[in-house]
Amino acid sequence: MVFRSIWIPVKAAILNLLSISAALGVITLVFQHGWFGAQPGPIEAFIPALIFAIVFGLSMDYEVFLISRIPEEWIRTKDHSLSMREGLASTGNVIIAAAAIMIVVFAAFVLSSDRMLQQFELGLAVAILLDAAVIRCLIVPAVLQMLGKWSWWLPVPLARKLPTVSIERPATFVD
Repeated sequence: MVFRSIWIPVKAAILNLLSISAALGVITLVFQHGWFGAQPGPIEAFIPALIFAIVFGLSMDYEVFLISRIPEEWIRTKDHSLSMREGLASTGNVIIAAAAIMIVVFAAFVLSSDRMLQQFELGLAVAILLDAAVIRCLIVPAVLQMLGKWSWWLPVPLARKLPTVSIERPATFVD
């Protein structure tokens, strides 16, 4: 509702599943197949669900932060390519810095002797690394650039029914 688009949430959901799937693939290779010297064995049953929940929240945070900046530039410039570049330029460093903090924290727990904790933290570290560096800062801008103005398409009947929602309060609001 906030971005008044069909393709923005569809793209976000698909790319979120991509980062989570890649992280679960790394966990499978390392802990189930024994890559990098790990003892092969089962993956704890609750690990994929917890990784999904946490990564979904973090990646959507990065997505909203990135995507909310692009329409601001579009309104100001009316140039799709420029709004994409400016949106990424103004938010990319913050997304990478926030992700780097999370990756370091998660990776520190991989050194634990508890196998369950190693699985969980490796999955989170890989998912956030891929999500922030590859998906949010490379793939999202590329997909939006390819979609062009269609990125912000919303069918007219749906646009009439949806309320107008803003992330920030209007500039005319007075305390």
